[in-house]
Amino acid sequence: MASVAILASSALPALADTAQRPDYPVAAQVHPEQWPEVAFPIVLTEKSETRVQAILARMTLEQKVGQIIQADIASVTPDDVRRYRLGSVLNGGNSGPGGDDFAPAEKWLELADALYEASIDVPPNEPRIPIIWGTDAVHGHSNIVGATIFPHNVGLGAARDPALIERIGQVTAVEIRVTGQEWTFAPTVAVPQDYRWGRAYEGYSSDPALVAAYAGAMIRGLQGPASTTPILAGSHVAASTKHYLADGGTTDGRDQGDAAISELELRLIHGAPYIPAMENGVATVMTSFSSWNGVKLAGHRGLVTDVLKDRMNFGGLVVTDWNAHGQVAGCSNASCPRAVDAGIDMFMAPDSWRSLYDTTLAQVRDGTIAMDRLDDAVARVLRVKLRLGLFDMGKPSERALSGQYELLGSADHRAVAREAVRKSMVLLKNTGVLPLKPGGRILVAGDAADDIGRQSGGWTLSWQGTGLGNDLFPGATSLWRGIEEAAAATGGSAELAIDGQFAERPDAAIVVFGETPYAEFQGDIVTLQLRPELRGPIATMRRLKEQGIPVVAVMITGRPLYINEALNAADAFVTAWLPGSEGGGVADMLFSGADGLPTHEFRGLLPASWPATALHGGKTLFPFGYGLRYADGPRGWITLPEDSGVDDDGSDGRVFFERGTPASSWSLNISHADGSDSLRITTIPAEALEGRVRVTATDYGVQEGARSFAIDANDRGTAIELAAFDSTDLTRETNGDLLLLSTVRIDAALTQPLRMSVRCGGERCGQEVPIAEFGDLSSGEWRVVGIPLKCFSAAGAEMNAITSPFRMTSVGAAEFSIARIALGSLSEAHVVADCPTD
Repeated sequence: MASVAILASSALPALADTAQRPDYPVAAQVHPEQWPEVAFPIVLTEKSETRVQAILARMTLEQKVGQIIQADIASVTPDDVRRYRLGSVLNGGNSGPGGDDFAPAEKWLELADALYEASIDVPPNEPRIPIIWGTDAVHGHSNIVGATIFPHNVGLGAARDPALIERIGQVTAVEIRVTGQEWTFAPTVAVPQDYRWGRAYEGYSSDPALVAAYAGAMIRGLQGPASTTPILAGSHVAASTKHYLADGGTTDGRDQGDAAISELELRLIHGAPYIPAMENGVATVMTSFSSWNGVKLAGHRGLVTDVLKDRMNFGGLVVTDWNAHGQVAGCSNASCPRAVDAGIDMFMAPDSWRSLYDTTLAQVRDGTIAMDRLDDAVARVLRVKLRLGLFDMGKPSERALSGQYELLGSADHRAVAREAVRKSMVLLKNTGVLPLKPGGRILVAGDAADDIGRQSGGWTLSWQGTGLGNDLFPGATSLWRGIEEAAAATGGSAELAIDGQFAERPDAAIVVFGETPYAEFQGDIVTLQLRPELRGPIATMRRLKEQGIPVVAVMITGRPLYINEALNAADAFVTAWLPGSEGGGVADMLFSGADGLPTHEFRGLLPASWPATALHGGKTLFPFGYGLRYADGPRGWITLPEDSGVDDDGSDGRVFFERGTPASSWSLNISHADGSDSLRITTIPAEALEGRVRVTATDYGVQEGARSFAIDANDRGTAIELAAFDSTDLTRETNGDLLLLSTVRIDAALTQPLRMSVRCGGERCGQEVPIAEFGDLSSGEWRVVGIPLKCFSAAGAEMNAITSPFRMTSVGAAEFSIARIALGSLSEAHVVADCPTD
């Protein structure tokens, strides 16, 4: 905490005028002398440093360039590693050995060996430099089937327990070592200031002192105490603090956006966790996708070199985020000398590594990249590898803990995770129903009750954490199973009924609801509320309460959200955050023992304030640090206003058509296939194209919640289209795994397939881009058809200029209905169309 006090001191010098760097905006200038100076611990002996310089002196230029490039295992082979002398690999969120995201642990270790052996297979005149493998083990070794999945950081922030954080780091490191990796891209030490940000759950808290108190603890857990003993000699791995700097301070809560804040705020809030990180000798730092006052961090020499390396004396290596160098001004994924000049020591170039290698090599040869800067970057890479002990520990399968697969998800490890779940839960309301009495009949409802993937959130087995069945979590426990076991242990019983329609009247009901998984920008939201389709369990709560059944609401969420309707409807309300694989920890907190006393006391405190409305920056309902205890006894409740305070319903622009109505700024048009004779449909029933197309209302979810189209055969073709005058930029959404979801029903057998296309306003796009055909859907059944947005781009659409995301054309007669058109995840689709191959 002393380091935090240094940052927060009121005696900090005032900002001074300094000369402007010629390539930075004035607002992006830094004053390194005003940042705290840190004593980075000694982690290499003089002998080791001499060894670094000796290796560097023997390296060829090609080896040096290879060492500063990191490729993704989905885009690189051991032969590539051997040929290009690559310094590192990573597995992205959707990468696995042999292209299998869910490959068994043995395959991960086999690949680790193959990559290691390829990296040291060099001619006799070159030094043998082992490769280092980085992985996103951000809440446990979460890419591995069967591993222990801990609560995401937002929940751990509620626990207020640095010692627990260190133990979580220790367990995570052990499980990483089992499968042969040496480096985790954790901990995230963001200090989120806007919970609309899609990565907010990766931050421990909005409070810099709390985040700083955790940063050193997690690093010690992962790496062990800073010392000259090789990290791999123990049960540890290299850590990485991220994302440097102010990823949690971007304007409008946009991921990869711009933190338009003062240097004082940058230093005191977002710089705070980096002081204990440096003091504990963190091995690596990852720069952010985001900018500070208009300058991308991967290209900001003032913050990377002048502050982090020179002022904070950081002795490790600096790596970029996924192709983030390509966003630096004047750069592309294939070329970015400015990032090297700024102080980047390793490019994370997952799929662009080959072209980046060629251009970087040429740039060193022609002097664009200075040789001394390259040598400094390579030396930093070598120091981290020597500090790990890579040169002396043999291949991964020969190291301590490797191949001890029984350690993955072991009972001891799961016990730590279950403790973390208990300590992270926050009780926001309790009028007396909790703790549940022993021997009772418990109804468990809500669409999140029996879904381990959902309770684990993003960065779980896949990047977005979507589409995961419980079978992919051997040894894990859903919230339902945990409640069922707890009820039985008290002499009671439990019934699972997602919709709340019980077979036998319960003594109490637990309704589990909340957010679905997301990661990075795909989790960005415009307003602080659940999407409309996720609010169904609230109606279940109301219905149960009307029947006189006490209701306990358990919310799965990565952030505080406006949820007054649920708070009013429930008799008790608990925030479980994203608890991970040990759902039994939630049940631990809800029941009393045979003596009628709570089995465990609530201790979680809010890591950020809870909003009274869906408006960011609006009124606060529960302040930072709020959390009830059983010891407080039952509390009365004053009904909250159920006005979100915003016009948006929570769909955040991702819904284009719903309940028979286009979203604002979109229109439903019918025309010939060439776009002629277009008619905008504003009332129902309607006719178009001289009566050859008839539009009526039909039911879906609600009365008249969809539109039906009856189309006569037409040589000129017929088009049903959602269109807008202004184009929509879907570039960021395309970079992920979002789909365009069309909820459709074929009402009569098709004579010819329906053709799906999009239109865009760019020069390359033309009038339309065909992306799929609908021809084999069963008649009379509503189906959600998904088309990956990547298909649009692959077919030639300019994703920054989409004017119509949905265009259905038919030449033959057709009868079909449309209920909803929106962006969504793979888990929401019944059928997924293949991308075009031409």
